[in-house]
Amino acid sequence: MKPMMERPGRSFLMDAEPEPTAPAARPPRLRALGAHARPRSLPFDQHPTFRELHAARQLGMQTGLRDPHYRTHEARAGAHTRLDGRELINFASYDYLGLNGHPEVLTAHADAAALYGTSVSGSRLTSGERPVHAALEAALADLYEAEAGLLFVSGHATPGSVLHALLGPRDLILHDELIHNCVVVGAEGVRCQRKSYRHNDMEDLERYMVRHRDQFENVLIITEGLFSMDGDGCDLRALIDIKERHGAWLMVDEAHALGVMGATGKGSAEHAGVDPRRIDIWFGTLSKALVGCGGYICGSRALTDILRARAPGLVYSVGMPAPVAAAALSALGIMRREPQRVQALQARSRDLWEGMRALGLDLGTSWGVGIVPVILGGDLATLAASQRLEALGINTFPVLQPGVPANSARLRFFVSAAHASADIERALEVLRVAAPLS
Repeated sequence: MKPMMERPGRSFLMDAEPEPTAPAARPPRLRALGAHARPRSLPFDQHPTFRELHAARQLGMQTGLRDPHYRTHEARAGAHTRLDGRELINFASYDYLGLNGHPEVLTAHADAAALYGTSVSGSRLTSGERPVHAALEAALADLYEAEAGLLFVSGHATPGSVLHALLGPRDLILHDELIHNCVVVGAEGVRCQRKSYRHNDMEDLERYMVRHRDQFENVLIITEGLFSMDGDGCDLRALIDIKERHGAWLMVDEAHALGVMGATGKGSAEHAGVDPRRIDIWFGTLSKALVGCGGYICGSRALTDILRARAPGLVYSVGMPAPVAAAALSALGIMRREPQRVQALQARSRDLWEGMRALGLDLGTSWGVGIVPVILGGDLATLAASQRLEALGINTFPVLQPGVPANSARLRFFVSAAHASADIERALEVLRVAAPLS
C-alpha cells in the first residue's frame, strides 16, 4: 500500500491519488468513442428536459393556455391573494389556520430577528444553536407526547436525512405508492432496499410483510397522515397493528395533517384516536399550519440523538433562522389556545366538499378536510379550467404530470380557517357557472 502524503488542498485522511484510468476501465460510452475522441456535453438548450419544456410552452401558446408555474403573487398568502393586479379568492396556499400575518406571529418573528439576527450563520452542530430551537422542539414533542423533537432547516430534505442516518444495506423502506416526493427522493440515495405498496391497501402491505419481512433487519413503513394530492388519509390503526406484529418502524408524514386533523389539530393520532407514542417517527413541516419553513422530527430521545450526530441535513446544513422558529412556535401556541380555528377549517372544508359533490365533480378519495381535489383527467383540460376559474375570481392550482399519475390531473383546493362562508359559496357558484370544467 502506498504511503499517504499531504498535498495542498487535499486532506491527509484521503487515500493516495489513484493510478490513471486504464482504457479497459473507461465507461462504455468513452470506449465506443475511441481512445482519442473528445466527447462534449450538450448545451443546455439541447438538453432533453429543456426541449420537453420548450415544446410544452409552444403548445400552451398555440392553445392560448398560460404557464401556471412560478407566478408572482402580489399579496400575503392567505384566503385572498392578488395576481396581475386582481384580487382573487385564494385556494392555492396552505395557510390552514389563517395565521400567516397574525400579529402575535409577526411580533415573535420581529423580536427574534432583533435579538438573534436573520441568520444563525452556522450549522447547529458548530455555532447555530439558539434557545428558540430547543423551545420549538420541546413544544412539538409535547404535541406528540414524544420524548424529544428535532428541527431541520429544509422540510423536503428532512426525511432523506432521517433515512440516511438510520438505514443500511440490510434494511428496507416500505412506503405508500402516493408518498410525497421528499420521501421518494430521500430514499433513492440510501443504501437499502425500497418498495411501495398500493395506496392505503393494508392487505397489500401485510402480504409483503408476511412473505419478505425475515429477509431484512430493519423495516421502516412510511405513510402520510393526510395525502397532499388526494386529500385522504391513512388507516393509522391498521398500520400500527402491522408494524407491531412484524417488528417494524412506522414513520408518519404530518405535513398536511398538523392543524387540520383531529378535534384540536394535533393531527393523525388525534383523528384516529390512537396513542401517538405508538408511532416511532413523526415527521412534519412548519410551512403549512405553522406558517414558517423547515421540517421537524419527533420521537424517542435515542432517535433524536442518532439524528443529531448523523443526519446530513442537520449536521452539514445551516441552522433554521431564529425568526422562523419563533414564528412557528408562536403559531403552534395559537393553534393550541384557539381550537376554534381548527373547527372553522374543518367546517369550511366540509361545506366545499359537499357542495362540489352536489355538482357531480370527481373528488376522488378525498376526506374533505383541508384538501379537496377536483379530478379532471387531462392536462390541457385542467389548465384551461384553472384559467377559466381565475377569470371568474377563483385562484386554484392545476396539478399535472408528474405531480400526479397520467390522466389524473386535477385542480387542488386548499381550504383555510380564514375563508369566510361567502368565499366558499362564491367558489361553488363559480364552479356551477363554469361547469363542465373538462
